[in-house]
Amino acid sequence: MPAYPDDPALPLVALNAHLLSDDASYRAAGVSRFIHGLLANLPLVDPTLRYAAFVEHEGLRYPGWRTEFSRWAAGSPCRRIVWEQLGQPWRIRQLRAALLHAPVNVGPALGRLVAQCPTVVTVHDLSFVRYPELFTRARRLYQQHLTPYTVRHAAAITADSQATKNDLVNLYGVDANKVRVVYPGVDAGLVPIADESRLAALRHRHRLPEHFVLFLGTIEPRKNLVTLLEAYALLQRRAGLPHHLVIAGGKGWHYEQVFAAVERLGLSEQVHFPGYVSAGELPLWYNAAAVLAYPSLYEGFGLPPLEAMACGTPVVVSNVSSLPEVVGSAAPMVDPHDVAGWADTIARLLTDQNFADTVRADGLRRAQAFTWERTARQVSQVYHEVLGV
Repeated sequence: MPAYPDDPALPLVALNAHLLSDDASYRAAGVSRFIHGLLANLPLVDPTLRYAAFVEHEGLRYPGWRTEFSRWAAGSPCRRIVWEQLGQPWRIRQLRAALLHAPVNVGPALGRLVAQCPTVVTVHDLSFVRYPELFTRARRLYQQHLTPYTVRHAAAITADSQATKNDLVNLYGVDANKVRVVYPGVDAGLVPIADESRLAALRHRHRLPEHFVLFLGTIEPRKNLVTLLEAYALLQRRAGLPHHLVIAGGKGWHYEQVFAAVERLGLSEQVHFPGYVSAGELPLWYNAAAVLAYPSLYEGFGLPPLEAMACGTPVVVSNVSSLPEVVGSAAPMVDPHDVAGWADTIARLLTDQNFADTVRADGLRRAQAFTWERTARQVSQVYHEVLGV
């Protein structure tokens, strides 16, 4: 594929990829993997369009994409937001883009009049509406003001799940016909790993215990990690298993209560915080874990449980929001506030081999239905509907 098929006869789609990041911030979480999945697959599944991506890092390149980098947008969230709202629309107009895709909830507000092209917006979740108390004031106000404006003026909306679509309809009064449910996919490299030496090398490299329960995601209140810590403490009091708890991922916001709970529960020797996990090492982390526990209060989709299932790791998730859509009948689900229920379910996955093997096999089958190619095809279909081509 050419680096960028610059045929002016083809409509140009511009995509805001500023939250595509490889650093150790919260931006390297699910939204970044969603953007990566689109950039890697859209030109492959639909060569009838041209593609331009606005990126924050000058060296980022994707086959089939023209990359647009502005130093004005780099360096801080405030600079990025100002660029997205004011600078980006002018550049879209200069490029004569036929469509803008805002892949993380928010598009240009007044700048849409400058851009002079329709917008497709992807809404991942409305957690800032459902659980406003779990966000910093700045993050909450930014989303609460610009997301409803964006969805109201968007030509079309894609939602990560039926749960998010329902929230858009019920909380914002969006016409259901305007919203397409498009599930994220699983990276092809997320597969079971039989080579124990690779897993042992990971444990040595990151000083991980031999046996552990894993949580992977941004450390923030919505992930409900205090409940997981209390369940783990209860499990250890009851069963005394050798498994430690590993909470992997970058710090988000209001994370102090998680570390305070570790001290309060006396778990300093058994709970590990290795920090950010690079995309290249994700398969190793999932495969090295005995169980992935995901007690989140609310998710627009929840990629880690799906990725863990693709690696053959047994999963237990909360029974709320989109998570039942993700796991289907392939994983046990627990009320996010039921400490004893979490302790019991994790203990069963660790001690009942037949149960764990069934969950593992069901999860592998379930994960095969989610591919980035399918995601890109469905997003491309939305583009064509908006463009009328």
